[in-house]
Amino acid sequence: MIEVRFHGRGGQGAVTSAELLAMAAIDEGKFAQAFPSFGPERRGAPVMAFSRVSESQIRTRCQIDEPDVVVVLDSSLLDVVDVCHGLKPGGVVVVNSTKSLGEVRAALGVSCKLALVDATKIARECIGRPITNTTMLGAAIKATGVVDIDSLVPPLEHRFGRIAQKNVNTMRRAYEEVQIEEEK
Repeated sequence: MIEVRFHGRGGQGAVTSAELLAMAAIDEGKFAQAFPSFGPERRGAPVMAFSRVSESQIRTRCQIDEPDVVVVLDSSLLDVVDVCHGLKPGGVVVVNSTKSLGEVRAALGVSCKLALVDATKIARECIGRPITNTTMLGAAIKATGVVDIDSLVPPLEHRFGRIAQKNVNTMRRAYEEVQIEEEK
């Protein structure tokens, strides 16, 4: 089973990301679940969302405290939240950032596979808004291979309707532009 924890701010689409990943996995014939973790937070407050993807039935129904993958939709969270808390050995961290791999690795303070993409720039250029959820999914899929990138297209079309193609474009662009550095 692969457990993914998404960190974002309210309104950035972390919950949507978790749901889209689960839908893509289910479309591939895998078992999956997605759920949020937030209370009465307001727009802009830190939020978490979770996805599990497995080849067999998932019986666990609790928050993910030891993720295989962490996806950070907003790099300002690195100064506020310990996004790598509980990251499993050999884990992957995918961050939306304009900083270098070395700078982000130093900020995280962990040894892991690290993937960076300027998702905000891509989203602004492709969608016209700095909503990074589908962009970060493209980067995360490239870094992890948890699902095939084409498996995300139907969930994106279902979720976003007439603006789906813009989201598909951001996802594919991030998939191509993400920088990945193996564990150090």
